[in-house]
Amino acid sequence: MNAHLIGVLFLGAVGLAVVVWVLHKIGHVLASVAEALAAAAVVFLALWWLVKGLGWVVREIVTHPRTSLGVLALAAWVYWVGWPSLVIATVATTAALLAWRRCHLVSFDQWAGQLLRSWWQRWMVYVPKLPGWLHACGLSVRDDTIPVDVTVSLVGRKKIVRDRRNPTVRLPRVRGVKSGPSWDEVRVELVPGLKPEDFDEAARALASARKVSRCQVREISPNVVSIDFQRRDLLAAPVPVPALGESFDVRHVWAGRTEYGQDWHVPLHGSGSHTLTAGASGAGKNSIMWCPLVSIAPAIRDGLVRVSGIDPKGMELAYGRGIFHRNAVTARDALALLDDLVAAMDQRKAEFAGRVRTVPISQEHPLELLEFDEIGALTRYTDRKTRDAIVEKVALLTTQGRALGFTVRGYVQEPTKETVPVRELFPRRICLRVTAKSHVGMVLGDQAYERGAWANRIEESAAGVGYVWGEGLREPLRVRAGWVPDKTVKALEAFVTGGGVLGVAA
Repeated sequence: MNAHLIGVLFLGAVGLAVVVWVLHKIGHVLASVAEALAAAAVVFLALWWLVKGLGWVVREIVTHPRTSLGVLALAAWVYWVGWPSLVIATVATTAALLAWRRCHLVSFDQWAGQLLRSWWQRWMVYVPKLPGWLHACGLSVRDDTIPVDVTVSLVGRKKIVRDRRNPTVRLPRVRGVKSGPSWDEVRVELVPGLKPEDFDEAARALASARKVSRCQVREISPNVVSIDFQRRDLLAAPVPVPALGESFDVRHVWAGRTEYGQDWHVPLHGSGSHTLTAGASGAGKNSIMWCPLVSIAPAIRDGLVRVSGIDPKGMELAYGRGIFHRNAVTARDALALLDDLVAAMDQRKAEFAGRVRTVPISQEHPLELLEFDEIGALTRYTDRKTRDAIVEKVALLTTQGRALGFTVRGYVQEPTKETVPVRELFPRRICLRVTAKSHVGMVLGDQAYERGAWANRIEESAAGVGYVWGEGLREPLRVRAGWVPDKTVKALEAFVTGGGVLGVAA
């Protein structure tokens, strides 16, 4: 009995030893496998982060090449040469740039200043701050789809469980910044759920956020817009009319300056030549009229351009009466003048029909330019029969005169449809200072105010400042017409009539 028990115990001990040995071997194998898996995981994670880091570096170099390569170059300089030489080179380069800027500002800004200013504005202003401005102005997309679970118990009580996870906010991304002397052009890529019109409506809010006077939005592509911020007003001072030579182009006539510091040209012949200018009293309509006439003074003198004027007030055009081939003050004289122009247009049409598409300008067939001041006085504030006849003649000239060499330039204070029934027939329109916000849309079209044409906010001291829209212009352009003083008008009259020199008109 004892021997049997001893045998059983011995066999049990042996079995237990075998089991322990087998478990030990299995554990050793599992430990080796786990160690190998851990090592593989560490290697995989290291490689993953290395590849991800390299991808991030490559992506940054591709998307921001100047900044990324500049940082890498500085790091290599410090590593291989040392930081003292870097400090000396930085000081020397800064001194050279400052001297270049002081000696020749135009070339400095063209080749270096714009790049440095764009880099600084992008990384110090727009990349860190613009997302907050856009979110504050409602130009972000917030994921508000929060699931709600409703549980109804047997006793009729409801238990509502909401997902407390914070919803994500998607913001437009800055794609590039171009900073000029007075404007910053910030291109942003829209996120799904936003459209360019949303930025038009938020233009004033964005201007307030940036603490600038103006903000204008331009659509670059269906998912990219350019938010333009005006840092400085280059049109604050009057624009003098320069002394012009004998060269001129009636399709590209100098008229003033744009808000970008460039020369502003208007066509007096060809596409977009018919122009309607609206503005309150004292807004500078006379500058819009006289400045192009000064620019084409040689053409008027040589008989290539023949200017006619209609001035119901009898004051503005009378000051330079010698410039005009014909001048009308009363409604009857105005209608007679328009009848003559329409008859001449019909005659020219019969002469050139089937021969050319556009009548070439010559002394025999000059450009007939009609300056119609205060057009509303004769298209509304006169008897009905005369009013209808004048409207009909103006409509004929604006719809048929472009190719035949007839151009109409009208000026009005109240741009309503009742005052100017033919305003839509003027392909190019200029809105100077107006008294009501609604007048901006009447002149420049729908959404013009939302796109930055704030003509009702122009100061009374800024005569000649306005917004132009028409053929070739996607967005309202802020301009300031060249200021033409009285002595310049008299000098122009003397030059055209052969008794003066054009240079004294400057």
